[in-house]
Amino acid sequence: MTVSEPRTGAVPTPDEDAAAELVPAAFEEGRYDADGDPTREESLARLLGGGKAALEGSVPPIAFLIAWLATGGELLTAVIWSLVASAATLVYALVERRRPKAVFIGMLMTVIAAMIAYYTGEARNFFLIQLLSNAASALAWVISIVIGWPFLGIIVGGLIGTKTRWRKDPVLLRAYQRASWIWVMQYVIRVVVFTVLWWLDETTWLAIMRAALTYPLIIACVAVSGWVLFAAIPKSHPGIRKPQVAVAD
Repeated sequence: MTVSEPRTGAVPTPDEDAAAELVPAAFEEGRYDADGDPTREESLARLLGGGKAALEGSVPPIAFLIAWLATGGELLTAVIWSLVASAATLVYALVERRRPKAVFIGMLMTVIAAMIAYYTGEARNFFLIQLLSNAASALAWVISIVIGWPFLGIIVGGLIGTKTRWRKDPVLLRAYQRASWIWVMQYVIRVVVFTVLWWLDETTWLAIMRAALTYPLIIACVAVSGWVLFAAIPKSHPGIRKPQVAVAD
């Protein structure tokens, strides 16, 4: 029986994430990707599911914007179309046998936002819950970083199976903390933009920026935070899948 040779020049198959890149053959031993392939770098975008989740999250706000502009600012119609879009993404997720929790949360927030706008009588308040939720998220991420439990580490650790062992590795803890600041900036950008437009009562621009700051900003956030995360890990370290936990003598 012969032993097959190691894969040193494998090319990603068409169904794999387009963001994956080939790296030199001298890629550090042991720092493989999720498939155990030494020819492909670890990627935060791949770990978090690529851009599919971000794209699905941008569908409802885009539907709201289109309906809002098409009807000349009819809140009820725009909300209905946003809910229809949410339902469509929900069905798509179920067909693909994925957990549609994020879609459910999005639909719930849309309903709550519509109720706030209806009872206050101001269309701009439809975006108030977005403003407040982003402010709360920014604060929560900051707290998680300060207390040594950065959310990015918790999320990635849960996805790759290391759970919270990375907290006992100073290198990984510091890397997750640095990368988590990029996520804080994402929320802060939305808070600043939404606050200014809400204060000026620019409902149309709120709808435009709500859509513009969903998919593009999330993709940018994942890309930049991924770069920060892996740049903060020395080449001598085996990577995020192998936390180096010190053993007491």
